[in-house]
Amino acid sequence: MNILRVPGHAAWSRLSTKIVGSLLGFLAVALTVIGATLYLSWQLEGSGAAINVTGSLRMSSFRLGLAIAGMSDPEWRTAARADGERQLAHIDTTLAQLRRGDPQRPLFLPPSGAIRDGFERVAHRWQQELRPRAAVLLAREGVASPEIWAFQQQADAFVVEVSGLVQAIERDSEARTFWLRASQLMLLTFATAGTVCIVYLLFNLIIAPVASLQAGMARMRERDFEVRLPAERGDEFGQLAQGFNQMADRLQGLYTNQEETIGSKTAALEAQNRELALLYDSAAFLQKPQPAEAMCEGFLQRISDYFGADGGSVRILDPNKGNLHMLVHHGLPARLVEDERCLKVGDCLCGEAVERRIAVVHDMRRIDRDVQLQCHREGFSTVSVFHIYAHRQHLGMFNLHFRREKALSDADRALLETLGQLLGTAIENLRLGAKEREMAISEERNLVAQGLHDSIAQGLNFLNLQVQMLEQSVRQQKYDDVGDIVPALRAGVQESYEDVRELLLNFRTRLAEESLTHSLETAIGKFERQTGIEAVLDADPDGPPFPREQQLQLLFIVQEALSNVRKHAGANRVDITLRDREDFTLAIGDDGAGFAPETLVEQGEHHVGIHIMRERAQRIGATLDVQSTPGTGTTILLHLARAQRRAA
Repeated sequence: MNILRVPGHAAWSRLSTKIVGSLLGFLAVALTVIGATLYLSWQLEGSGAAINVTGSLRMSSFRLGLAIAGMSDPEWRTAARADGERQLAHIDTTLAQLRRGDPQRPLFLPPSGAIRDGFERVAHRWQQELRPRAAVLLAREGVASPEIWAFQQQADAFVVEVSGLVQAIERDSEARTFWLRASQLMLLTFATAGTVCIVYLLFNLIIAPVASLQAGMARMRERDFEVRLPAERGDEFGQLAQGFNQMADRLQGLYTNQEETIGSKTAALEAQNRELALLYDSAAFLQKPQPAEAMCEGFLQRISDYFGADGGSVRILDPNKGNLHMLVHHGLPARLVEDERCLKVGDCLCGEAVERRIAVVHDMRRIDRDVQLQCHREGFSTVSVFHIYAHRQHLGMFNLHFRREKALSDADRALLETLGQLLGTAIENLRLGAKEREMAISEERNLVAQGLHDSIAQGLNFLNLQVQMLEQSVRQQKYDDVGDIVPALRAGVQESYEDVRELLLNFRTRLAEESLTHSLETAIGKFERQTGIEAVLDADPDGPPFPREQQLQLLFIVQEALSNVRKHAGANRVDITLRDREDFTLAIGDDGAGFAPETLVEQGEHHVGIHIMRERAQRIGATLDVQSTPGTGTTILLHLARAQRRAA
C-alpha cells in the first residue's frame, strides 16, 4: 500500500500552520485592543475618583472657613475649633491620598504635567498659606472680623486653585473617554474585519479545496476519469489533490485496459477450469475398475487431446531387467513402435530421462541430425518425457510427440507431473488389487485343503484301510470277515459322500443381499433338513450392518461349527445366539457328547475344523474360544470388540 507522505516544504506551507498562525495573530491584536480598552477604563475610573476626592477639598475648605468664623462667638468657639481641626486633618489626608494614589480603589491623578503642576500649586498654597493661617486662628480664643474676612479671601483663592485642578482632571478624563470610545470602535471594527478575514481564510484554505475535491469525486462517480484537480498548493490539500490525480490516472488506465484485463483474466480462468476438468475427468476415469491397457489408453487419449499432441505412448518400467515396455501408444508410426517397443534404461532420449528421473521436453530441431534418432526421421519437432510415480516408486513414463514446435509452461509441466502421479497411483492400485486377490485365493485354497484333510482325506484313509483288510480277507477266504467289512465300507463311502456334499455346499455359499441374520437362517434351515437336528437362532438385529467380508467369515464359522456338530457331537439340539450391541458376540452351543478340553490342546492344529474357525475369526479381528465338558455338550464363543469392527 502506497502511503502519502508530507513533502519537505517549509512549515509555513502547511495548512495547519496557516490556520494556527492566522488565529494567533488575530488573538494577539484582539488582546492588545482589549488590553488598551481595559487600561483606559481603569484610568478613567481612577480619574473619576480623583475628581470626587479633589472636589471634596472645596467643601472641606468652606467648612474650615465656617469653623474659623465661629471662633468669634464664645458660645460656639469650642465646637468650631474641633470642627476646624477635623477639616484640617481631612484636607491633609486628602492631599496625601491624591499624591500617592490608590491602585486598588482605584484612585490616582492622571499622569499629565499640567495636572501635576496644578496639584503642586494647590498643595503648596495649602501648606504654605492656608493651613498655617487656619492653625493660628483656631489656636486663639477670639478672632476678629477682619481676620476672618482675610482668611475667607485666602480660602476662596484655594478653592479657585482646587476648581482649576478639578477642571484639568475632567478635561483629561474627557480626552481619555474619547480614546476609550475610539478603542471600543476599533475593537468592533477589528472584530468585524477579523471575522470577515477568518471566513475568507477558511473558505480559501478549507471550503474551496473541499468543494473542489467533492466536485472531482462526483465527476469520478460519473466515470469521468479525465477530471484533474489543481495541485499547485503546497499544503495538505495540495497533497490530497496530487493523490486524487494519481488515483484518477490509475483508474483511467485500469478502465482503459479493462477489456484487455478482463479478457486475460477470463482466459486464465478458462485455462484453470480446463486443467481442473482434465484432472477431475482423469481421476474419475482412473478410479474405474478396468485393465491396465484400457486405463493407460484412456489416460493417453485425454492428455493428447488436451495438449494437442500428434502422438504419445505409455511405458512401464521393469526394474529387474531395466527395460521400458511400451504398454499403449497413440498416433505413432508403426516403424517407430516396432523399433522402440522395448527400450533399455539409458538408451535414447527417453531412456536417459528415466535413468536421470527428470521430466524433459526435447526440441528435436536443436539436436544434431547426424545422431539419426527415430523421432527425427519420423518428423517430430518436440518430444516430452514425464514420469509415472506412486508412493515415491518409479513405475514408468509417458511421452507426448508434437510435429510442430510446442512450448510447455511451468503450469503445463506441473499438470503433467500431477497426472503422472494419478496414473501411477491407479496402476499401483491395480497391482495391489491383484496381489490381494491372489492372497485371498491362496488363503481360501489353504482353508479348502484343511477342510478336505479334515473330512475327505481322513475318510479316504479309513476306506483305504478297509479295502486292504477286505483284500486280505478275500485272499485268505475269510468270508465272515468280508461280511463285517462291507457294511463299514458302505458307511465310510456314505459319510465321505456327505462330506463332499457339505464341502461343495459351503464352497458355493454366497452372501445374499439381505442381512447377516437372514443368511444365518438360510444356513441353519439347510442344516436341519439334512441332519434332522433341531437348530434355534436367537439374533439381536439392532446393531449396525457388517461389511460383506466380515459377514461372509461369520457365516463360514457358523457352517463349520454346525459341520462339527453333525460329525462329532451326536446332539439333538443346537442353539445359535447373536448379540450385536457395544461388542458383537456369537455363541454356538449343542447338547451333545462334548469332550475334554485337554484333548483339544493335545491335537493342536490337527483338529482342522477348530483351527479353520480360529483363522477366520482372526481375519476379522475377533477372538474364538471353545468351551466343552464330556457329557454336557460344546459351546463355541466368538467376540468382536467395537474397536475392531469395520464400517459397512
